[in-house]
Amino acid sequence: MIKIENLTKHYGTGDNRFKVLSNISLEINDGEYVVILGASGSGKSTLLNVVSGLEKSDSGIICYDEKSISNMSEKQLTEFRKNNTAFIFQQYYLLPNLNVEKNVKMGADLDGNKDYKKYIEAVGLLDKLKKFPNELSGGEQQRVSIARALAKNPKVLFLDEPTGALDEKTGRLVLDYIIKLQKEQKFTMIMVTHNTNIAETADTVVRMNSGKITEVTKNQIKKSAYEIGW
Repeated sequence: MIKIENLTKHYGTGDNRFKVLSNISLEINDGEYVVILGASGSGKSTLLNVVSGLEKSDSGIICYDEKSISNMSEKQLTEFRKNNTAFIFQQYYLLPNLNVEKNVKMGADLDGNKDYKKYIEAVGLLDKLKKFPNELSGGEQQRVSIARALAKNPKVLFLDEPTGALDEKTGRLVLDYIIKLQKEQKFTMIMVTHNTNIAETADTVVRMNSGKITEVTKNQIKKSAYEIGW
């Protein structure tokens, strides 16, 4: 379980200091699929970054199975992320000097996973193993980044607008695969998105506004990636 208590985060200094997260508290069960919704500036991406250990909060507690990451050093946080989490962002963050296979293998190597090509096949890029990022479309690059993250076999997968750069057909295909894999491997999944339709695929929907959680709801009936609007 991920337990978040009274999380507060500011950006800026002096007169330019402003609060991005205001006393956030939330519990996320193991194997749960959570979607965080909110307008730009609502704090949803900051919440994702802080909970995942990419950024530190000003105050509050974040515990993974009773182990707090709130006071970890940067070295400890790096080790924690390596062993527990993976990330998919709207930006691709691929290494330009590595081809598709080696970019994905880089993620797989962090977990000692030898069976990484199945993830490349699942996102439809098995025929482009030796292509470099500059030889791929934006959508193809995003699919490589998704395969790389999944090949790490994370305990918790964090996603920030993962389908934002994809066309509808590819977006549905990729979302469908991520959801199916999450069900099979039972990792916890936390996704930030502007697409309110995607919330219909989640177990839990968290709505944010002005740095606060305004509503937490559970979906009694979940839709597939091919049943939602786009």
